[in-house]
Amino acid sequence: MKTAVISGGAGGLGRAMAERLQGRGYRTILLDLNIDGVPRTELQLPIACDLTDQDQLAAATDRIRRDYPEIDLVIYNAGITQISAFGDMQESAHRKIFEVNYFSATALAGALLHPVRAAHGTHLAISSVAGFAPLFHRTAYAASKHALEGFFKSLRSEEVQYGVRCQIAAPSFIATNVGNPEFRADGTSRPGAATDGLGDITAEQAADTILRGLDRGAPLIPVGRVAWLAWWLNGLSPRLFQRLMERKFRDI
Repeated sequence: MKTAVISGGAGGLGRAMAERLQGRGYRTILLDLNIDGVPRTELQLPIACDLTDQDQLAAATDRIRRDYPEIDLVIYNAGITQISAFGDMQESAHRKIFEVNYFSATALAGALLHPVRAAHGTHLAISSVAGFAPLFHRTAYAASKHALEGFFKSLRSEEVQYGVRCQIAAPSFIATNVGNPEFRADGTSRPGAATDGLGDITAEQAADTILRGLDRGAPLIPVGRVAWLAWWLNGLSPRLFQRLMERKFRDI
């Protein structure tokens, strides 16, 4: 039986990915800060873990390595967003974004590096359109996703000798928390609650697209029509993309 670890596994996209992988016969281990309401089954093991807490992360990954010495897939899905102008942003919020979106992912990758090598498995990072292009009022979020992509693109070259793949999925706007934004005082929130989203897709649609890209071994998987258009246009003309993006978001 194959084993997959999903960070942010209790969220909308994490749950959708887990359900589809279980349908393929995977055992899924879901790591999240709050696992209330996430059932434990034969194919699903939820583990409560603050990924930014070194002790909690060490305890969770020690358990995973002990029980599952070979891991076929790690999905780095945990993340938060932050929406505000940079001039209004607290420095603590900027650092918090990086702790969750970047450092928790790299720490998890380091902890599970050898089990993934043992399985000749795959690291799958869930990035964003903001990982390869600018995004209005999301300076810290975009910076963290750019860093995430830079890390896994570079890790790809190191791990290929072990038969390990590193893939990146770049969704546009996934509507997982619409109507329930839960924005904190510093402007941070779980993703999926933005009121200025464009071309929102469901978590289930995103999961299907990501798994198709996973099967193909695609290095970068744009997820959703907006993501494909952004990837194509930003690659063709970054200046034009930025102008159009600014015009669109300032009109919202």
